[in-house]
Amino acid sequence: MQIRIIFILLFIFIAVSGQSAIWRPDSVITPQEKSDSLVDRSALIAFAKKYLGTPYRTAGSNPKKGFDCSGFVNFVFRNFMINLPRSSREFKSIGTSLKPEEFKEGDVVVFYSFRNKARIGHVGIICEANGMQSKFIHSASGQHKGIMISSLNAAMYAKRFFRCVNVLEGK
Repeated sequence: MQIRIIFILLFIFIAVSGQSAIWRPDSVITPQEKSDSLVDRSALIAFAKKYLGTPYRTAGSNPKKGFDCSGFVNFVFRNFMINLPRSSREFKSIGTSLKPEEFKEGDVVVFYSFRNKARIGHVGIICEANGMQSKFIHSASGQHKGIMISSLNAAMYAKRFFRCVNVLEGK
């Protein structure tokens, strides 16, 4: 009897508040709907840094097994209820492109593929903003595999840099 009353009260609460008790992926706020003021960029970076040292894993998006680059970016932003692409290639046309002096923590940096400059092949998150001297956190697949912080002006990344995008503010 008490359980029944609890369920009835819960149903009434949900009906009155207009909220769903079940989280659905289609209820995720997209970058265009999310206001910059609603996301604490420092908290986003602190969360991402908790995974430093997590191993690289092709197609990985699980902190217990490992991440690929887009899996890591997707995982971090999803924790803040922001739905981003799961493939690095899809970052080619999302968000608002920034000039280097506009880079901020939490912006997504997008790189060409290592072997093919016609394709997007890598993404990361700016964790220390300083124009083209910024640092970013990402899941690297090269010699040093896993979640790490790299400099945007390092030769390996500077020559592959495509753009940096703000995915936290609406257009």
